[in-house]
Formats: sequence, structure tokens, C-alpha cells
Amino acid sequence: MRRGLGRWAAVAVAALLATGTLTACGEQERPVAADLPTAAPVDQPQDAPADAPSEEPPAVAAMGGRPSPSASAKPKPAAKPSRTSTAPLAKPKPPTETQVPPAPPKPADEGCKPSYRGTKASQSQVKAALADAAARTYWPTSAPDIRIPSALLKATAWQESGWQSNIIACDGGVGLMQVMPATAEWMNQRFGQSYDIDAYRDNAYLGGTYLAWLTKYIGDMYFESDYRLDASLCTSTLNSCLLNAVIAAYNYGHGAVAREDQPLTIPNPQYVRNVRALMTECECLSF
Repeated sequence: MRRGLGRWAAVAVAALLATGTLTACGEQERPVAADLPTAAPVDQPQDAPADAPSEEPPAVAAMGGRPSPSASAKPKPAAKPSRTSTAPLAKPKPPTETQVPPAPPKPADEGCKPSYRGTKASQSQVKAALADAAARTYWPTSAPDIRIPSALLKATAWQESGWQSNIIACDGGVGLMQVMPATAEWMNQRFGQSYDIDAYRDNAYLGGTYLAWLTKYIGDMYFESDYRLDASLCTSTLNSCLLNAVIAAYNYGHGAVAREDQPLTIPNPQYVRNVRALMTECECLSF
């Protein structure tokens, strides 16, 4: 979630490059959980936080998510017509999200070394947190079909931090998903949450929330609200699909990728290639 290439996946990606495996605001909405994994993080026993997902979130029905058992049957809305092309629009539509997160900071000096604070979460704890974040419905009312693929969350976390939950980058990026404090504050306000940037679970949710926001923002502008983060829709041209655009924007900010009256832009091709490779080849996928 910061400008500049993540250091933590450099060795793994270099090997992949050598083998040629790379392919190319209105009302607040609160993310809700859906189909959560049964395996819980191995932490010391403690009460679940107030914002932890439950099997039956009380506000889901009111927000347009899963209906309650007593809800009366209603006719299903007509299916959205499929697009004739999956390529981005040459001239984007105006953004539906008019309030946007802050731009990422300038890159830190190359000689700077990261610092650490707190206790590092185990790989199993991180895996469970990322799986939980991937299972959430971030736009339960306006775009309930948006889902963040588990492989994308895992690969992004590995690229950003090497799954080190207690790392603090020189540019201010925090934890597992290298969330910038200003971005975390904005996301909490936009989605009506109170995630703690220093808690590894919440950090995973913040990363997932940002990816989901980018998916809707860019998807509405360039892809006719087709929110599929599907690698099969991508061609060798990097700006051909929503997946690549969301990856690029997570690193460089939405404003460098999606601009009004401008074609979709990928300003950080190497970062995108790294994450795309990690989505299928990362050692973290086997943890």
C-alpha cells in the first residue's frame, strides 16, 4: 500500500523471472463476514473484538446482505447483462466514489532499514487472518459480488511484508499489508469501522478493505461495474484487466492508475508482475 517495490518477495520473484513463469461517498457501508474458515488463529484465549465477524451479523439483512430466515420471498432482480468486451473503456466514466483516500507518501531513502514493534504473528495466524479477510463482503449493499481472492491477499501481503506482521517500513507502512496510517484512518471512516492498524487481523482487514475499495472505484470507471478480479481476463498488455489495475493502485495509489478522461494506466509494471507471479507461485500458498 505504498509507493516503491516491496523488498520481501524480491528473491522469490527473481527466481520466477528466471524461469519465465510471469504473465505479463455517500452512506457508509460496513464490511460483513461470509463463509468464514473454521480454523481460528492460534492466539492466547481472549474475548472476540467488538468488530469481529460473527456467523449471523445482526446488520446484514438491513444492509442488503444475507436475508434473515423470516424474510419474505421477493422476486430476484434481473441478471446484469454480460459485457461484450472485458477490455477497459478508453474513456472512463466519472468515478462513483467522490471521496478518495490520501495519496501514498514519497518513497523512503534506499539505505533506510525497517523497524519492528510488538510480537510477530505466526504463519498459521497470518494465514487464518488473510483467509478471513478474503471471506468478507465489503460492499454488501451496492456491490455484494465484489470478492477479494485469497491468492491476491496472500500474494500482496508477501510482496509487501513477507508476512511479517510487526514490521514498520521507513515510509510509514505498517504491518502485514503495509497499511499507511492515513489510509487506515480514511478506510475506517469510509466503511464505519475501527480497525487497529497494529493488530495483525485488523491489518489484514484494512488491506482487504482497500483492495475492495479500489475494485469498486476502478471497476465503475473502466469496466462497467464488472468487478471480476480474474487473471483469465488479462492479456499480455498490463492495462487490459481490473486485476492488474487494482494491484498497481494498491502500490501506487488510485490517482496514478485511474484518472478522469484518461486511459487506464499501470505506472509500476514490475510490481504488478511480481504480485501476479506470487498469486500462483508464492511459497506462502503452501503455508
